[in-house]
Amino acid sequence: MTEDELAFLARSAQRITLAPGTVFVEEGEKAAYFYNINHGNVRLFKSLPDGRRQITGFSGPGHFLGLAAGENNAFSAEAMDSVKLCRFSRASLMAVFEELPVLERKLLGVAMHELVLAQQQMLLLGRKTAIERIASFLLSWAVRLEMCPAGGLPAANSVLKLPLSRTDLADYLGLTIETVSRSLSQLKRDGMIDIPNIHEIILLRPRTLSEIAEAAV
Repeated sequence: MTEDELAFLARSAQRITLAPGTVFVEEGEKAAYFYNINHGNVRLFKSLPDGRRQITGFSGPGHFLGLAAGENNAFSAEAMDSVKLCRFSRASLMAVFEELPVLERKLLGVAMHELVLAQQQMLLLGRKTAIERIASFLLSWAVRLEMCPAGGLPAANSVLKLPLSRTDLADYLGLTIETVSRSLSQLKRDGMIDIPNIHEIILLRPRTLSEIAEAAV
């Protein structure tokens, strides 16, 4: 985008800073806005009838939220740490597209990518064992952090930064916290990973992790 296009987009946005734990998208409420995250991490989740939640994804800098929403929000979004984002009114979306057709094409691509991620999540929860889910998640997070060459794997001994808790990981993978802990411990005993602290995992043998992740495909 040109500097003029970026300036126009900036004038259309409301800049917001959120404290950790702030829910800024409520499932079921009218979808009045879409968002671009500039800093920090966000968990996306749906509430289950029994009061539990299912985390459906995580978003970070450069990600857009709310593009595929219908009349009402299909999910909730909560700041995991300090988050800075730009908020755009959906009512003014068409005016923005008329001025910036390049943005419309970009957001269409983002929406299509979100659909692919949803399909991958269905496979993750529907066919894979706990170990396979953990291995798949670790490799997908490495891709998210741009630690992998195109179509490749992260280097051996890559350090993976994880801002999410074990509870978040369990809610995302459809597992209990105990199962997540046992699975991580097994991968560590088998020499696949090391866990220096709760927010770091070292990928010792990424290729073997990939073989585990793809076992159910």
